[in-house]
Amino acid sequence: MFSGDANAIFKEVIDRYHIINTVNQSFNNPYGEKINVLEHLLYRKGWIDTVQWHYEDIIRDPQIDPVAALKLKRQIDASNQDRTDMVEYIDSYFLNKHKDVEVKTNATINTESPAWGVDRLSILALKVYHMNEEATRTDASEEHRNACQKKLGVLLEQRVDLSTAIDTLLQDIATGDKYMKVYKQMKMYNDEELNPVLRGQK
Repeated sequence: MFSGDANAIFKEVIDRYHIINTVNQSFNNPYGEKINVLEHLLYRKGWIDTVQWHYEDIIRDPQIDPVAALKLKRQIDASNQDRTDMVEYIDSYFLNKHKDVEVKTNATINTESPAWGVDRLSILALKVYHMNEEATRTDASEEHRNACQKKLGVLLEQRVDLSTAIDTLLQDIATGDKYMKVYKQMKMYNDEELNPVLRGQK
């Protein structure tokens, strides 16, 4: 099933990132550079999310230098744009894959596209990894570890449910019981014509 492959790639990404464990490390996609290859897209998506997860940790340091914080905020903004772009690439992959499916007259559309489900699956993989770290920390109290172990159990259950939902949606799209659309994200705050602050500086 698709979700099993996606979860495996997200785990691969997270494990590889933590070998060096720094946001400044270079990115190298083992699945090549073709953006029409699903494995390439999933690996890239997972890497963006993993780096941004650690950006978010760093920027919450109460002792962070304000200049460094502003620079990091710009990096987070750019990462968010990359994340959105990758979601659209993944959805475009699925649209192309199922372009010849005959949609049934009673077909319905989902509340979210397959790739936005994948987006949540990627973030969930990061939550599982880091909650497991907390649940097994030898320098933490037993109470802390037990509480995190319970949270980990919920996250693992959530991953099963989300994986099942994504696989079911893709199957429904493949059989014409559901149809999908790709809506380009209409983000306004990075656009010099749509953000009044940026527009006023032109």
